[in-house]
Amino acid sequence: MKQVAIIGTVGVPANYGGFESLVENILGDNTSQNIEYTVFCSSKAYKSKLQAYKGAQLKYININANGPLSTLYDIISMLKTNNKYDVALVLGVSGCIFLPFFRLWFKKKLIVNIDGLEHKREKWGKFAKWFLRKSEAMAVKYADVVIADNKGIQDYVKKTYNKNAAMIAYGGDHVAREVSPEQEAMILQEYGLEKGKYAISVCRIEPENNCHVILDAFSKTNKKLVYIGNWERSEYGKSLKEKYSAYKNICIHAPEYDLDTLYILRSNAETYVHGHSAGGTNPSLVEAMFFGNPIIAYDVVYNRATTEDSAYYFKNSEELLQLLQKKELDGSIMKQIAEKKYTWKNIAAQYESLY
Repeated sequence: MKQVAIIGTVGVPANYGGFESLVENILGDNTSQNIEYTVFCSSKAYKSKLQAYKGAQLKYININANGPLSTLYDIISMLKTNNKYDVALVLGVSGCIFLPFFRLWFKKKLIVNIDGLEHKREKWGKFAKWFLRKSEAMAVKYADVVIADNKGIQDYVKKTYNKNAAMIAYGGDHVAREVSPEQEAMILQEYGLEKGKYAISVCRIEPENNCHVILDAFSKTNKKLVYIGNWERSEYGKSLKEKYSAYKNICIHAPEYDLDTLYILRSNAETYVHGHSAGGTNPSLVEAMFFGNPIIAYDVVYNRATTEDSAYYFKNSEELLQLLQKKELDGSIMKQIAEKKYTWKNIAAQYESLY
């Protein structure tokens, strides 16, 4: 039996982002019988603290997993492994500045998923970018295995550090749901939508996700856009919400966590618009591919690698506007790629092969 400690997420049950969804979906039915997981979780994120979930043991750290204390959260999680696990799987690099010390007593296998080049995100200041860049270097240097979630990240690791990274993406087949026609009709009516007559985008509202570019393009059309995200979290989001809520064809909504509702909204959309410019394989993009609708994605190497150059791409609002004016876009190839590359059973098996 392999004992694997997972470090670096808010925890499970998943209620936050990509790494949490990753852990959620490699647990349970997708875990083989010879693997036993322990997941370190933030007690700040859970009113009810389960001791076990989907066969995994849960251990709690009384610190927020995100924000200024994220590095400390990861370091304390590392310290609490007590060297008793066969594998430490670290997701993200914020705590990896500590790895030179962690390595002094943790002699087992250390695997780090370096995520999406955090130090390049626009939201960070100079010190934060320097710190994350240094943490990334420590991750690559001290890990037995580095995981890249995208060919673009894998190439970056080789070019920057001359180290081969294992490539494992994210799954997206968990988006499949069974909903009744009545439930579908109710949600569409609640959002004021007609089946196949709107575009949708779901993301964190940050500059590198090009929310301003997407909104600018749609403001110049009559096409309806449903835009779901955390608009109230930053001045950037608040200002965009205030400006573009005035447009009748732009529907700005708060984050939606109900999976049935998200399934109905995404499956009935005409197109999915993906503005992420940073990161590797974005979970929201992989999930959207399973619906088989046309995808219009921001033109960066990561998005092209995820969609195998088979989506539609834009670099600015003018190019997006041109794509929106096209009458027929085809998304059938997206589902074919997703079913071949991005199922959780396959992703879980790839992680286990590294252990």
